[in-house]
Amino acid sequence: MSAPVFSTLGCRLNAYETEAMKELAASAGLQGAVIVNTCAVTAEAVRKAKQEIRKLARENPGAAMIVTGCAAQTEPETFAVMPEVTRVIGNSEKMQAETWRTLRAPDLIGVTEKIMVDDIMSVKETAGHLIDGFGRHRAYVQVQNGCDHRCTFCIIPYGRGNSRSVPAGVVVEQIKRLVDKGFAEVVLTGVDLTSWGADLPAAPRLGDLVLRILRLVPDLARLRISSIDSIEVDPALMQAIATESRLMPHLHLSLQAGDDMILKRMKRRHLRDNAIAFCEEARRLRPDMIFGADIIAGFPTETDAMFDNSLRLIADCDLTFLHVFPFSPRKGTPAARMPQLQGPVIKDRAARLRGAGEQALQRHLISQIGQSHRVLVESANMGRTEQFTEVRFETPQPEGRIVQANIAGADRAHLVGEPFA
Repeated sequence: MSAPVFSTLGCRLNAYETEAMKELAASAGLQGAVIVNTCAVTAEAVRKAKQEIRKLARENPGAAMIVTGCAAQTEPETFAVMPEVTRVIGNSEKMQAETWRTLRAPDLIGVTEKIMVDDIMSVKETAGHLIDGFGRHRAYVQVQNGCDHRCTFCIIPYGRGNSRSVPAGVVVEQIKRLVDKGFAEVVLTGVDLTSWGADLPAAPRLGDLVLRILRLVPDLARLRISSIDSIEVDPALMQAIATESRLMPHLHLSLQAGDDMILKRMKRRHLRDNAIAFCEEARRLRPDMIFGADIIAGFPTETDAMFDNSLRLIADCDLTFLHVFPFSPRKGTPAARMPQLQGPVIKDRAARLRGAGEQALQRHLISQIGQSHRVLVESANMGRTEQFTEVRFETPQPEGRIVQANIAGADRAHLVGEPFA
């Protein structure tokens, strides 16, 4: 029998959890199976999951097909009816050793009950999955899962459950272990990262965790935080932004829109001016800070004027890295019942947002020419600055090292670096 084949769709958290599943599957002795870790963020993500399942079934004839992830959690029947699929397991079940021992059973192909998906809302804790590190030189550490908010467009809480936090002590010990293994950078990740700590004793905040990590792991060269909700940023995190050079000057913001009426209809917790004020304050505290953001194009009821407000937000917040999502109605969410825009309108607005994002990135890249940056080398000819900007090298560099480099040029997507002699 061959080793399991894993395929991951969607976010970094999914990729992190796939690494944990690989260890669970290996410990259980699972062989000859294909595991697809799905995403549910859009209808297109679900379509791609089904496409991936069919492709892998053709490439691995006779193998058991196990489907998990957010799409498996939110609509298990969609995958259970597929003839290629052997088992559908939920997001909680996929992290349990007992599940993988069950999946190892020799009569797996003949099971009649395909679905192993429990109520995700009943899950109360998130354990730290102590993997050796996801990524070659940058490690991702899951510190939080789930979400207590109910944005009208979002299906993810129904795939991930309510917010649960990994205790700070567990996080610190895992980061120490990763640093001992040679990782120069650690990224904190979660579904709703700024809600970390609310369910823990004394209700610490994300900023408290960041400061604790930096204090207790002095050998960690770089700490990065993934996508955050700017309206929930606490004073301790702002303090860290202002005073901790090892906290990287790059924040990816969950903004979603730049028009107040659309933000209210999305049931977001911030308004346009809140987003602008946060970016201005963060950059005042850390002048080299740059921002990425998620923005949805074509949300139901969005007029031309409302869209223009989102388009202008790119300049008003001085965004650099843009993730644009054409609106996709998800069954079961309030936004799916709102008046929908026509597909061509959504597509056009998404293209305009992406075009503006490309121009913003170009401005940033050109502004870096002639400057010097500390670059974490991820492969022989590529690394990233502290601001997460990609740098290409003409001559090979030592992987895993942080090198000082002059920025000699730029193209459409990355900087061109020349290491100091």
